[in-house]
Amino acid sequence: TDYTAMKSQLALAVPFSGRIPNGMRPGKKIVVMGIVKPKPDSFEISLTCGRGFEVSPPPDVALQLCARFKEQQFLRRACVSGTWGEEEKLISYFPFIQDQPFRLEIHCEHQRFRVFVDGHQLFDFYHCVRALPAIDTILITGSLRITKLA
Repeated sequence: TDYTAMKSQLALAVPFSGRIPNGMRPGKKIVVMGIVKPKPDSFEISLTCGRGFEVSPPPDVALQLCARFKEQQFLRRACVSGTWGEEEKLISYFPFIQDQPFRLEIHCEHQRFRVFVDGHQLFDFYHCVRALPAIDTILITGSLRITKLA
């Protein structure tokens, strides 16, 4: 067996929590490649300011993406100072298919995040957390396997 492949698969086990070196900034891009599990329920990808789960107040969440398979929804929202903003739901189509690979990209711009799935721009999400360099953690949970993070 290829030890490095094994090690990297272990490192990308879900639930996953990882650092974003130097945080976000305009021009920076996060790429999540993964495979949706068979019979998926939902998965979430969040960009947060720190990773504390037990800390109070909880860290700000700059962007939380939630794919819900039964409803065919891809929701996004943010949490600032402990208060969740309104969920944005509008999408032209639901891009994820059970048991199939996907490539999700989050592009950071001055005013917003742009989210692409498999090369198609799906939506924009305007920044609620303005301190982009403070957005230094990515959290991934739910019905997916991560194959690559960049």
